[in-house]
Amino acid sequence: MEVEHRSIDFIPETERYGSVWRLFTLWFSNNLTLPSAVVGTLGLVFGLNLFWTCVAVVLGNFIGQLFTSAHSAQGPHLGIPQMIQSRAQFGVLGAMVPLAVVCVSYTVTTAAFEIIGSGPFAVGAGISPTAAILLLGAATVVICYLGYELIHRLAFVMTIASGLLFVGGTIFMLQQPIPAEAFSSAGFNLPAFLFMVTQAVSVSLGFGVYVADYSRYLPSNTPTSSTYIFTFGGNFLGGSLVMIFGAVLATIIPGAVNDAGTAAASLFGSLAPVAYVILVLSVLQINVLNVYSTYMSVTSILTGFRGRVSLTNSTKFLLIFGATAISTTIAVLTRESFFLFFSNILIGQLYFLVPWSAINLTDFYLVRKGNYSVKDMYDVNGIYGRYNMPGIIAYVAAIIAQIPFMGFSFYYGPMHHLIGADIAWVVGLIVPSIVYFVVMRGHRSGPLLSTVK
Repeated sequence: MEVEHRSIDFIPETERYGSVWRLFTLWFSNNLTLPSAVVGTLGLVFGLNLFWTCVAVVLGNFIGQLFTSAHSAQGPHLGIPQMIQSRAQFGVLGAMVPLAVVCVSYTVTTAAFEIIGSGPFAVGAGISPTAAILLLGAATVVICYLGYELIHRLAFVMTIASGLLFVGGTIFMLQQPIPAEAFSSAGFNLPAFLFMVTQAVSVSLGFGVYVADYSRYLPSNTPTSSTYIFTFGGNFLGGSLVMIFGAVLATIIPGAVNDAGTAAASLFGSLAPVAYVILVLSVLQINVLNVYSTYMSVTSILTGFRGRVSLTNSTKFLLIFGATAISTTIAVLTRESFFLFFSNILIGQLYFLVPWSAINLTDFYLVRKGNYSVKDMYDVNGIYGRYNMPGIIAYVAAIIAQIPFMGFSFYYGPMHHLIGADIAWVVGLIVPSIVYFVVMRGHRSGPLLSTVK
């Protein structure tokens, strides 16, 4: 298979291909993974029963996908990576602010997922967890380097493999006795419920920063509604089903909260080795997306000053290798304190990615209404300028507004204490949307709202 020769550059119509149904298999399989199952166990850890965990999971995935799928619809329309499009909201150089956040977020997320995958990999292959992390990192580099087409093909295969694994695991689980109180609607705990909704929203919205990267090769005449529906369906169904799977698993096997991979594989008895392979591949698959888009974001930062739109294959390899090496190092160093590390990552990325999502969607659907000059997104002297202060101000305002509502393991804001739950991400959606919309509409007659395509 050839190495993908495009990076952050525009995909011309002559190179557009593929069917919109590939978005369903891509996102369904990339949700049907071990890390998502781990998220499903968190509700049990923080005091919810199975019933309320499932309700929170479905609600959180639904809310998150309302926004994430809207990002996906931008891909065929513009034919460029998701974060390059952010230059219209923040300026060609100003976009480095959210780009840097994305790089940090997905570097540590990749590390967390490597830790999750190292458990079943180490047990199944009979190697140390550190060796398992290193091998996962090496495989990630190879697949990312080959690029877009291999990622989609892997997703198709994993839709079948992971689908069979989780269907089979569900059948085996339902043969086990489940406590009656697990299905009770009594004992509702609002802080724990909102915490679990936040975790599910975080996973769903987490795809938003790169979801258009995997729809940008589709023909430009692909209906926006189709792109939205297939992305929404794959993400919502995959995410909800596997998180519920994780919650059920933790209900019948309490040890699953510490090692969901081993617990899931144990359901298959003599077929456990096969389960281990699929579980490890599911972690590899989602990490490929994280690293691929981290590489795209790093490339966007490095090329912003000179207006470059492509890289040599050797430079591409070095960037991918470097991003993976950093994540792998973090994974090795934090493996022993993983659980707290993982929870803080999911919460933290929400505080920084939700405001970007709000600004991006407000700009695309309400302010510019899909009208952009793609060539100017690569030109520091173009109509979007070096820095677009309305976007930067709205982003900073959102971060500041969320601080009183934040809730990490090491910090709880005063509003978090008062409410007893984390709703900072709601503030992160509302504040930047309003600030950005009001300020940008003040530029109605200026170049910032140019409708040149």
